[in-house]
Amino acid sequence: MRDQKSSKVVKWRQHLTLDLPPNREGCLWLHACSVGEVGSVAPLIRALLDAGHAVHLSVVTATGFAHAGRLLGDDITISFLPWDLPFAFARMIRALQPALLLLAETEFWPGMLSACKQQGVPVIGVNTRISDRSFPRYKATRTLWKRWLAPVSLFLPQSDVDARRLIAMGVAAEKIRVAGNLKYAVHAPDVDSAALRRRLDGSGSRPILLIASTHGGEDERILDMYAAWRAACPDMLMVIVPRHPERFEQVAALIAQRGYALARWSECEAEGDISRRDIVLVDAMGILTGLYSVADTVIIAGSLANIGGHNPLEAAICGRGVVTGPHIQNFREIMRDMQQADAAIVGRDDRDIEAAVTRLLSHPNELKALNAHASLFIQDRSHVLERILDAVQPWLPASDGKP
Repeated sequence: MRDQKSSKVVKWRQHLTLDLPPNREGCLWLHACSVGEVGSVAPLIRALLDAGHAVHLSVVTATGFAHAGRLLGDDITISFLPWDLPFAFARMIRALQPALLLLAETEFWPGMLSACKQQGVPVIGVNTRISDRSFPRYKATRTLWKRWLAPVSLFLPQSDVDARRLIAMGVAAEKIRVAGNLKYAVHAPDVDSAALRRRLDGSGSRPILLIASTHGGEDERILDMYAAWRAACPDMLMVIVPRHPERFEQVAALIAQRGYALARWSECEAEGDISRRDIVLVDAMGILTGLYSVADTVIIAGSLANIGGHNPLEAAICGRGVVTGPHIQNFREIMRDMQQADAAIVGRDDRDIEAAVTRLLSHPNELKALNAHASLFIQDRSHVLERILDAVQPWLPASDGKP
């Protein structure tokens, strides 16, 4: 309770600029509101750190602050954003002395932009998105936003729709360059896929069905579907990866109760042959992203129960389409785009999921098409980070090239 109260005091003191960030003259200042925005800009921050730049991140919410700390640790400095008053921002900027402000999504604060103009700090909007809900309000106050956004040197919106909406708000077209959504800035895992495959299946011939990131209540439902999938593909090997380590033993017990032959990842030898096993339980952390590269069929869990789903792009970057349950609200837009590209199947209920996977297992050409569409889907989008770095290069300060 004391720590929680202390963190609230820190938050409000920084909002009021009673406490100021440390001096980091020449640093890159990024601003991202909360958890979602912090997660989106994290790949950009890492790339800038790798190029030798110092980075300061400001956020609005306590959850955003905590998430940034988990993702980036001590590699950056973090503070809460001041209230949107020009004098407060002037105090912050004089203390921090940044060389450039990178403004994520729609964090348009007039006081911030005015202070940056007065202090000579250039501003670039990255991953800019104008939502359906907010656009009518922005458009109705176009005269104000045209003036407030004038100090921004460049906008790098997520899509052509966002670019058109910025123009409708009074931003000059020459200041806009569509770069794509930073959520797609993913990279294939650096793993030895052949060794992973041998560890799961020494024969190298069994089709692998990967169940990624299960939560409580989902494993039972997956196991209820297993008989239908094995009937469709008798040689199939199912690999279950629970989301949280405290559930490893519980899931192992569920599999044993059903009478299925179980192998644990922790007990598999580096090149072991577990061809007689029905199910492999991955009872270790940090393995999942590599497993996407050896799976044939992928189910993203956290979507059967009302959790909201998990990131399907980790599978797509490995050339794997996905099957999910209906609860995909955490990645709704990405899943919509993947569905439109025939790279994902969203089941309405358990019966729908069971039928979709059964069809993929019994019709290899349909599975190949799903995975091929996932590869095509991610191929161009994954270069968004490179496009953003190229666009902001003229505004970046010199660095020594060291993290």
